[in-house]
This record gives sequence, C-alpha cells and structure tokens, in this order.
Amino acid sequence: MYFNDVFILIYVLIAIIGLIVGKFTAWCNMRLPENKKIFSREFFKDNKEGLDANYIFMIVTAVIYVTLLYRFGIQKQDIFKNLDLLKFLILTPMLLLTFSIDFKHRIIPNRLNLTILEFGLVLTFIYGITNINMAKDYILGMVAGASIFIVITILGWIISGREAMGIGDVKFMGAVGLYFGVSGIAEISILSFFVAAICSIIILTVRILILKRKDEYIAFGPFLSISTFICIFMPQSFILNTFLAFCKNLGDKILIF
Repeated sequence: MYFNDVFILIYVLIAIIGLIVGKFTAWCNMRLPENKKIFSREFFKDNKEGLDANYIFMIVTAVIYVTLLYRFGIQKQDIFKNLDLLKFLILTPMLLLTFSIDFKHRIIPNRLNLTILEFGLVLTFIYGITNINMAKDYILGMVAGASIFIVITILGWIISGREAMGIGDVKFMGAVGLYFGVSGIAEISILSFFVAAICSIIILTVRILILKRKDEYIAFGPFLSISTFICIFMPQSFILNTFLAFCKNLGDKILIF
C-alpha cells in the first residue's frame, strides 16, 4: 500500500524514528535550560518526573515526521531532491524545543540557536553543490531574518524604552533563515505577528480574568515556532502573496475614502 507514492512501511519507520527523536527532544528540554550535558548516561535511566513530557514530545514528533513524509514524499531518482524533507526532519525537534523552553523559561538557549545555525550551514553547503543560487538565497535568508528582528528590537527600545524583542529571537530568526531563504523568512516574520496578536489576546485574557495575574510579558519564541511550522506545510509564497494582496486591497480602500 502506498500513500503519496511512499510505501506504508516507510511511514512506520519514520514514525518510529520520530518517537526516538521525540524522547531525545524531551531530554534536551530538561537539560538545555539548566546548561547540563546533553549526551550523558543519565539519558538511559528512568526519569519519572519527565515521563509525561516524554510521551508528549514523542507523539508530537512522530506525527509531524509522518506528516512531513506525506507532504514532501521521497524522490528516488534524484537524492538531492530529498533535502527539503531532510532539513525539516532535522529542524522539527529544534522548533519544538524553542517553543517549550521559551514558553517555560522565556529564553532560547544559545546552544539551541547555534545548533540550528550549524545544521543550516551544512545543509546550505549541500544545496550549493547542485544550485549555487539556492545557497545564496538561504544565506540572504539568514541575514534578512536577523536584520528584521534587530530593527524591531531597536525600534522597541526607541519607542517604549524597553526590550521589545529578545536577542534569542534575533538569533533564532537568523538561523532559521538558512532553511527558508528570503521569501520564506519574510513569510514567517509576517505570520508570527498575526499569530502573536491572536494568541496574546487569549493569553492575556486568561491571565487577567481567570488567573488574576497582570504580568504582561509573553515570550515570542512559541509564536515563531508555530509560524515556522505553518510555513513548512503551506504552499510556498502563499502567505506572502496573501499579505501583499491584503495590503493592496487596504490601500485601495484608503484611497477611496
């Protein structure tokens, strides 16, 4: 039986790999915020405190891996055409870590951003072997991703006198730009602010009305992770074209008035 021209046993295999990667991701989720070693014998010991987290990360990673396989398929004739699938399989656990750690601890560890960057550089080099223009686009994506959020951070300081965007977010967007290129990182940036606006209203409402808390700070990393996942699975340039069409329609209405 085949799905999207991929034999069903390949889906089973990728799901098993996802479970294993998910377990390791849950382990990193506990160790990275505390700056502890990732590769340690303690990984093989039973950790009852992280049992629920293990299951959550394992199931989520397996589901995403299977979905990625269905989305991109496997190209048998040209191995380099499988790079898109490979890079997103690599990026997935790091996006999940960004979401979880920044949500809980309000930081994106440098070790995590550096790992995203390192894998991105290696993959960009491999892309460059077959298509130098594609490699250049990914490098420009890194520059664009970091630049956009550096500008936002500076403007935040000027306007409000406080940090509007964490440096970890800037590093994250620069590293992720290596996986998406200029247009892709622009889409993630645009979408992240829409996602942040919607989710922030809900979060602040729950905090104030239900939890009776008035702390206003909301980590931006989870919104970046969600937006990145959305851009992985949506058709290329769909978000950017939709945004440009929205701006055009809005501009036309303003001119009418």
